Amino acid sequence: MEILIFIFGLVIGSFLNSIIYRLQSGESFLFKRSFCPYCKHKLGWQDLIPLLSFLILRGKCRYCKKPISWQYPLVELTTAILFLSFFIFHFSSFIFIIACFLIIIFVYDLKHYLIPDKIIYPAIAITFLYQLFRISDFKLLTNPLLSALLASLFFLTIVLVSHGKWMGAGDIKLVFFIGLFLGFPNILVALFSAFFLGAIIGVGLIATSKKTLKSEVPFGPFLVVGTFGAMFWGQNIIHWYLNFFNV
Repeated sequence: MEILIFIFGLVIGSFLNSIIYRLQSGESFLFKRSFCPYCKHKLGWQDLIPLLSFLILRGKCRYCKKPISWQYPLVELTTAILFLSFFIFHFSSFIFIIACFLIIIFVYDLKHYLIPDKIIYPAIAITFLYQLFRISDFKLLTNPLLSALLASLFFLTIVLVSHGKWMGAGDIKLVFFIGLFLGFPNILVALFSAFFLGAIIGVGLIATSKKTLKSEVPFGPFLVVGTFGAMFWGQNIIHWYLNFFNV
């Protein structure tokens, strides 16, 4: 079963790559065959085997010999590893859907410095419906809703104070989605992890002269990593924190 889940993750990762590419071009990712972005040659089944095709072709297009982006095998492999981890840790099947949204957001924001509305709005809607039907007592819905509202309000404040220089509007929507999904207190773990990781990476980029203090760095990927961290280790981190300070 673990092998099947891993293979399933590879296949879904390949599909996510198609969505990521076609979000930018505006093409349909459901009704149009895959093609090389350089020579536009339509790809056969032997070119589309997740991970294996990249290795067999040595990272180059079969037809024009142009290099294939490492994004494709990395997204496929990451999706497979996450799906397998969800299965091993007995996560609900809904988590697989959330992971797909987060992976798309991670890669797209990293590449284009933008969180697409075509992804974030469906993610928010699906998560809200999931929380609505999952929670038997309607009062319990206030936890994820308040987490989403307060997190987005915090980011809205940062956007207004910085005039959009520190954060973008897409980050406000993203933390609303994350808060709605994680609820309290895991949203705090996700946000703290994102800011902590962002600070470390930012200092590293400045120290290596790859970025300056005025350079733009997408924050979405850090929020996604923080969310995955909260999903797997959120409760452990919270318990460690409370015990450390004897709260």
